[in-house]
Amino acid sequence: MTGAPAPVAYDKFLVRIREVEVVRCTPVSATMRRLTLGGPGAVAFESGIFDEHVKLIFPDPETGELRLPTENDEGSLDWPRPFPTSREYTIRAYRPEVDEFDIDFVIHDGGLASDWARDAQPGSRLHVAGPPGGYRVSDLYDFYVAVADETSLPALARWLEEMPRTHRGHAVIAVSGPQSQQELAAPEGVQVTWLHHGEGAPTVLHGVPDIVTIPAGARVFAWLAGEAGSIKPLRAWVRQDLGLGKEHSSITGYWKFGSADTHEHLDDDED
Repeated sequence: MTGAPAPVAYDKFLVRIREVEVVRCTPVSATMRRLTLGGPGAVAFESGIFDEHVKLIFPDPETGELRLPTENDEGSLDWPRPFPTSREYTIRAYRPEVDEFDIDFVIHDGGLASDWARDAQPGSRLHVAGPPGGYRVSDLYDFYVAVADETSLPALARWLEEMPRTHRGHAVIAVSGPQSQQELAAPEGVQVTWLHHGEGAPTVLHGVPDIVTIPAGARVFAWLAGEAGSIKPLRAWVRQDLGLGKEHSSITGYWKFGSADTHEHLDDDED
């Protein structure tokens, strides 16, 4: 790829632990529920990057003990041992003018965070750590490729909503069925394709190389996030077929089928 834009830039925030409260609960689809979080603990919260994450901290499922990190002078957190029970989620939207932010939860049976989000009501409280910041994608690419499943859909939805209206690209999203699709504010030049995988891992994403057509000579950025086993096979397509190095792509396993809590960067050089 010649004449490529500069690599994406990193934004870093002071990492803080906050106790916030549920302000509103909104159904997004048959399988996703949005919780708007606010209250005094949300004052001066920061979120500027579409796929940055926070840790939601819960009491230990066995003992009921709530173990929280402490803030240090370096702008980060000191975590107790054993590590607190936590789950990572991306910020769907942030409204600093009213000190509120949204987190979208996939509702499914047997998930710690999912069960909490399903039962949460206005006034419910939650401890949130972060976000630490993240990589800001350049707006100078010619074409953007995005691949997501339902867990990474909130991040992609925010990106599509916030990106310049002149952007061109293709977003491929795997959800269980039509009931899990939602309205997306994508630019006119960004095509959105929905795939349905039913129950189990979204392996339908393996067919992405046959779905996405890259314009000849385009400078491309690729963002792939979702179930690790379904995303990882696409790495060879990004690296070899599209010729994109790590500076022009992001490949992340948000979860792993059969595992309770995973967040794994898959864009290293290992097989």
